[in-house]
Parts: sequence; structure tokens; C-alpha cells
Amino acid sequence: MAFSLSSTESFGDLHTVLKREKMMSVMPEVVVRPMNGGNGHYSYTKNSTFQRKAIEAAKELINKSISEKLDIETLTSCKTFKIADLGCSVGPNTLLAVQTIIDAVVQKFKSQRKTSTSCDHLPEFQVFFNDQASNDFNQLFTSLPPKTQYFAAGVPGSFHRRLFPNASLNFVHSSCAVQWLSRVPPEVLDKSSPAWNKGKVHYSNSSTEVVKAFEAQYAKDLGNFLNVRAQEIVHGGLMALIIPGRPNGTPHSDAYINKAYEYVDSSLIDMAKKGKISNEKLDSFNFPIYYASLHEVESVVKQNGWFSLEIMENLPHEKPQPKVMSVTLRAGLEGTVKDHFGDEVDTEELFDLLLCKKLEEAFSITESCESVCLFVLLKRTPNDIIDEC
Repeated sequence: MAFSLSSTESFGDLHTVLKREKMMSVMPEVVVRPMNGGNGHYSYTKNSTFQRKAIEAAKELINKSISEKLDIETLTSCKTFKIADLGCSVGPNTLLAVQTIIDAVVQKFKSQRKTSTSCDHLPEFQVFFNDQASNDFNQLFTSLPPKTQYFAAGVPGSFHRRLFPNASLNFVHSSCAVQWLSRVPPEVLDKSSPAWNKGKVHYSNSSTEVVKAFEAQYAKDLGNFLNVRAQEIVHGGLMALIIPGRPNGTPHSDAYINKAYEYVDSSLIDMAKKGKISNEKLDSFNFPIYYASLHEVESVVKQNGWFSLEIMENLPHEKPQPKVMSVTLRAGLEGTVKDHFGDEVDTEELFDLLLCKKLEEAFSITESCESVCLFVLLKRTPNDIIDEC
């Protein structure tokens, strides 16, 4: 179970925080499989243009963030500038994001060197690529350019938990990853609960109780994410989050990405009606994912208290053609679907036939839906409680 601090605990009892973190470490998390590895037809490597567009859209804001918000002391107090990309997957998108960050830091350093005698040597760069242990790190590292400006390392593990030593990171980046929850809200799978999402695998077109259960889980998980990152990032260090989401006030079912998931949902329902998967398996499955608004993210950040909000913006996110979107969803969801439904499910039929057809038939509907990514820049602020550890 993930946790977040209440408003009265934000700067309170660190022992309580650590005790909760220890408790969380022994409680089960949902099994979410990484994106499809390798470089085959259905791999994430070849089917992540949708995610890449988000990184490209955020490039100018990353440059602005580092130019205007990165403290010079962060550059001059360390010989090595350490960057972590959380939920990196298999590339090539993570490599693009990392290079953007490094180029911006180098430019910042050069501009500061003209006015500061302490900026006489460019720091070395170390980049930590993080994803689940079963991520295809081999594909990622074989994709690295022959010559890089940085030392690369893989860090396996869930970003819902601690991954790095105290105050060891200067810049954290995460794109199209923080929407993944640590678990499906338990009440959504509980037949005796008002929030039971019977016969559905996504929340956006479900009852108010189901939506609220996912909202609450997201708030808990994002709060915990901030708690553990606060321990890992140095004073003045930055964290840039690019999160597929929805504009403030937009109903969940009117957001493009949620609408696409609704068609995955209906495709699985069709397979259950045909007897190709069991209703029992369908009722016991939901995607552990939630698409938030900027207001929701802002609320959690302010309650958490360990980061200042520096930049928050909605970035328009290009909507792909139906066939491209169906393959994109397959690259991201196939492992999780197979893990739950096993040999019952024919993923080619699910994604390439049923889903693609539904997306094509509903093209005019999805085109009217809003597609945005949230760009959130946070700065690590001093906190005596955590910094004494």
C-alpha cells in the first residue's frame, strides 16, 4: 500500500513516515508488466511515437526549467551531475529526454561560467535508467549511442519505492510513467463494495464510486512518490514530470487517452461475450492506471510539502491514427493483459482486430476528445526533518 502525508504530517514525525514505508515494502503490489521489449513489430521501441511526441513537446519547457530554475550551487557543489529517468522503458525515448537535459545543463553551466569563477570545470554526468526489473534493459543499452556524454547505469525497481541514496540526485525526469499506480484500488475488485467495477477493466466510464477509488489511489501513490523522491534529490534539485492527463474540469470520459482505454475495455467485454475469456477473469481485472488533471497534481504536491511548484502547464498531445494507437496500446499493455488472462486471450484479436476496428469506427468521437500531457516542474526545498537523516 502506498501512502501520502497528511497536511499535519508534512514536516512532522519522520519515524512515522519511515515506519509506513517499511510496512508498504512487505505488502503486495499489482503485477504490471513492462512495455514490450526487443525491437520487433509490436515492441515499444517501434511503437512509442505517441510517448515520444510528449517528450518533444516538453523540450522547450525542460530547457527553460534548467536555464531559469536550476541553482548554480547545484552545479558547482558536485563533480558529478546525476540524472535519473524513472520508468525509462526500452528506448529510444529515454535517450532523447536525457540528451535534452544534459544539453540544457551544459548550456546553463557555460552561461554561468562567464559570471562566476566557481564554474571553471564542467561536471561529469551520470545517468540512471530506471524501470521494473523485468524491463528489457538489454534493448535499452544496445540502443545507446557509441559515444555519450555520460556514464550510464540501470536501476531496476518500482519508482513507488526508494531507489537511490539520500541526496544523491540532481535532476529527476519521468515521462508517461507516473500515471501507473502501485496497485488497483482493492475496493474496485471487491464484489461486496459499492466501488466494484464489475465487467469493466477501466474506470473512466464507470460509477462515481469507482472513479473516486482510483482518484484516492492516485493521490496516495503520488504522495508516496514525492516522499521517496524528496529523500533522493539534493537541495535545489529539480524533478520534471510529463504525465498524460486531462485538462482541469474535463470529465474522465472526455479525455482522449481514457476514451482509447474504454475501447480496450469494450473489446475485452466482446471477447467475454463470445466465451473467449471468462467473465470471472474479466471481473477480477482492472488496469492500474489513472489520468489526473493539473489541479489534482497540484493538490498532492502542496499537501506533501517537500517540493515547490515551479512550472505547471498543459501541453497539447497529438492524437495518432486508429491503427497506430491500437499498436501503441498493444506495445504498452500486452504483457499485463497476458499475465492476467493467460492463454485465454488472443492479443492479436484483441488489439489488431477488435480494438483497431473500434478506434476506426469511433474516429470522429475520439477526434473531439482533448489530448494533453501535464508538465510539472518541482524543486526540492529544504526540510530539516528529512535532511538530518
